[in-house]
Amino acid sequence: MKIYGITGWKNCGKTGLMERLVTHFTAQGFSVSTIKHAHHSTDVDQPGTDSHRHRQAGAGEVILASRQRVAIMQELRGAVEPSLDALLSRLSPVDLVLIEGYKGDQHPKVEAHREAASQPLIALGDSTVRAVASDVPLDLDRPVFDLNDTDAIAGFIVAELGLTLGTSR
Repeated sequence: MKIYGITGWKNCGKTGLMERLVTHFTAQGFSVSTIKHAHHSTDVDQPGTDSHRHRQAGAGEVILASRQRVAIMQELRGAVEPSLDALLSRLSPVDLVLIEGYKGDQHPKVEAHREAASQPLIALGDSTVRAVASDVPLDLDRPVFDLNDTDAIAGFIVAELGLTLGTSR
């Protein structure tokens, strides 16, 4: 599996870019999975559901399965957050895994940047940021794309990874 990240500060366009890239790559015939890092507590389950009740009762892992999807919820209960590598090892094989967040990990990334967020560029101190997608022109030592030019950003990722349809799994 090939992996590529989208990183950046809060409100800089990471999620919108991820969504557009997933749509672009799947329309091209690539199989895509994503991993999203959250800095805040998150719960995909709802109070009152059977699976939530299982977790509240103390289950360490709950699998919720239907004909449409499978969700695996794992309670860490004080354990260390799993590494990106550990999470990647749990995924089924696909052509491309897009990773949102994980600024400090060593995979290649595109940084999403919005001038209005008033945040410093991560790229200036991080060589794993291979390009920047920005809403303003920037003078950098690496490619800078318009934040909304999904085709160009996707093309850059394909070239960086040597991604070819059907051969990466």
